[in-house]
Amino acid sequence: MAKHSVILFKPFPMAVGQKIHIDGGPRGGDWEVIGVSERKVKLRCPVSFREFEWDRFCYSVDEQQDREWPQKD
Repeated sequence: MAKHSVILFKPFPMAVGQKIHIDGGPRGGDWEVIGVSERKVKLRCPVSFREFEWDRFCYSVDEQQDREWPQKD
């Protein structure tokens, strides 16, 4: 198999009580994590105190060099 530069996306393990900042996008800004489930995250704006529940969408990103792609299962 050939080796490539591959971008890896991993769901970020959010926890209730975390203060987060989303850089860019329609949900950009400061938030407090007030609920987390397998599929949903509930965030509260620290300014307006409005609460929103969305499908989990935050990911940590890494780039790896010389990685086999596509991977064999």
